[in-house]
Amino acid sequence: MAGGLLLGWVFFGRSEEVHSHAGTSDTETVWTCSMHPQIRQNEPGSCPICGMDLIPLENSTNESIDARAISMSPTAMQLANVSTAVVGEGKAVKTIRLNGKVQADERLVYSQSTHFSGRVEKLTVNFTGEFVSKGSTIATLYSPELVTAQEELLEAHKIRKSQPYLYQAAREKLKNWKLTDRQIDQIISSGKVGDKFPVKADQSGYVISKMVNPGDYVKRGQALYKMANLSRVWVLFDVYESELPWINKKDSVQFTIGSLPGKKFSGVIEYLDPVIDPKTRVAKARVVVKNGDHQLKPEMFASGEVKSEIARPGTQLTVPKSAVMWTGKRSVVYVKLQTDQGLHFKMREVTLGPALGDAFIVEEGLDPGEEIVVNGTFSIDAAAQLAGKPSMMSPQGASSSQGGAAMTGHSHGGMTPPQTDHSQHEVEKQLEVNKSDQTYASDPEFRSQLRAVFTAYLPVKDALVASDVKMASQRAKDLLSVISKVDMTLVKGDAHKEWMKDLEVLHSTTKKMVNESDLEIEREMLSPLSDQLFHTLKKFQVEVSGFRQYCPMVADNQGAYWLSDSDEVLNPYFGNKMLTCGNVEEEL
Repeated sequence: MAGGLLLGWVFFGRSEEVHSHAGTSDTETVWTCSMHPQIRQNEPGSCPICGMDLIPLENSTNESIDARAISMSPTAMQLANVSTAVVGEGKAVKTIRLNGKVQADERLVYSQSTHFSGRVEKLTVNFTGEFVSKGSTIATLYSPELVTAQEELLEAHKIRKSQPYLYQAAREKLKNWKLTDRQIDQIISSGKVGDKFPVKADQSGYVISKMVNPGDYVKRGQALYKMANLSRVWVLFDVYESELPWINKKDSVQFTIGSLPGKKFSGVIEYLDPVIDPKTRVAKARVVVKNGDHQLKPEMFASGEVKSEIARPGTQLTVPKSAVMWTGKRSVVYVKLQTDQGLHFKMREVTLGPALGDAFIVEEGLDPGEEIVVNGTFSIDAAAQLAGKPSMMSPQGASSSQGGAAMTGHSHGGMTPPQTDHSQHEVEKQLEVNKSDQTYASDPEFRSQLRAVFTAYLPVKDALVASDVKMASQRAKDLLSVISKVDMTLVKGDAHKEWMKDLEVLHSTTKKMVNESDLEIEREMLSPLSDQLFHTLKKFQVEVSGFRQYCPMVADNQGAYWLSDSDEVLNPYFGNKMLTCGNVEEEL
């Protein structure tokens, strides 16, 4: 009996003890950094990157469902303003916004010329813009040739019975010079030769160019005025290369005129340029509009819209732009998963097709009927990063390592910053700016000058990386000189107005850096300078070799951007204190 009790304790008692130890191991706490979720340690301490206190990582309840999914409670979803929508199919319609100008119809523009040579004695129409009716007198000319022709007519009239052909030829000669039968009969009845004759308007229209003055000698066929009939006009819209596949002849265009608020016009594209302008990189789309009331005047600005349906068979899968996050070539969405154990979200990479205004066509990665996150995607992505799950910046997730940091393949400068609440706001705000920014085709010389501004900006940033306030002020002075040399006359119209707004920000921020001796204030000025320069380069389509980089810990975790000519992260806001804190947001 004693031997049996001993054996029972050996087999069953030790088994329970091992079980107890195993359960303790399973519940071991993992510590991570709220700013750098790739850090995993089995004991509390400080983050080896930023020095912040580590926090315990909560175990996710969805490990048995999908190790790559992130769970969120209904309360957390409400606080993060998360909303979802079912992916559906439909016709892919893209709204294309076009800018253009009203121009005179070239087919209704003509030159009013004189049909006989002579000297201009009098001009009835004395300024451009005056309306001329067909048949009205526009000028009076003295013509020696016409005097001789009248004398020939009078002589031929005397022998008209014996020489009818000669008489008829004399009349035809004057008629070829646009004298009417009534004028010719008056010459014959009076028997007097006139030395001054009126020039009649051949067509009705507005004078757009006056080419002669009283006292000028003109030759037969020489133009006196250039006139345009504005009863029908052209509206010429600029179509960029990227939009050409969506624009076709016979497409309907709805447009408005800035100087005629409240009025809407419509027309059809009757002609599309087959050749792109090498300077502006646009083609012209022509819309012909009736203008009987003459409301539309040449050089008025027009803003139009074309709703174009993509030329593909069947229906297309589309998702809102707010549902998509992208870094470089990768585009991801979060798919909603509903199970018995709760609500989960899993990141999925998708292949995007053309943009449709506020939506994208999805080529691969989603199926009709799946439910995806359309609002609050950055909050879910931030939660996934903190939980070590696959996320936008860390597609493979963060694996734990004993007492150290596990780095992802997408980190720059030895770290991958998370999307905090503030960085989410900044990124969403930035996406909204990019969506609303208008790009302008500009002169190559203007783009070259902006490229020089970017080149002069880099030494300013490098001086702040080195924490050299004196050098930063000197390099800012050089940058200010380059900015002042940008020729504003190279951009016209709306592009000119946009450049003047950009110039004000670039000039004021740089000037403050020139006169500043406080390193921290200079670093504060770098943020608006960098943001404005980035948007200016993008707005005027300036190609530069560089990168836009971001650190979420600047300005009490509000975050800030800067530009660099290298993908190596060297933080100008902290210098040697946190030199490699940041990541590459996008390539310029």
